Amino acid sequence: MVTIIATVEVKDGKMEEVIKILKEVVPKIKSSEPGTLKYIPHTIKGGKYKNTIIFYEKYENMEAFKTHMGNLAKTAPELEPLMKPGIDLKTRFEIV
Repeated sequence: MVTIIATVEVKDGKMEEVIKILKEVVPKIKSSEPGTLKYIPHTIKGGKYKNTIIFYEKYENMEAFKTHMGNLAKTAPELEPLMKPGIDLKTRFEIV
């Protein structure tokens, strides 16, 4: 299995709009990508991280992750203008 921790920054004043879009998009991702086992966005409250979203993602294998990455542009193009450039992407591989 492959686990991804992805951190993105939302533009000032756009968090509620991003959350609304994610509430619509996440169920679609889960239902249309059978290899996507978990796809959970998290907000961080307060301080300098108030505009941060962390995604916890778990995929059956690397191919499922690649499928998801290929679908991203189609699933939520309206998110891109609400986000600051860049993404911190960490890939983890389970030991046990």
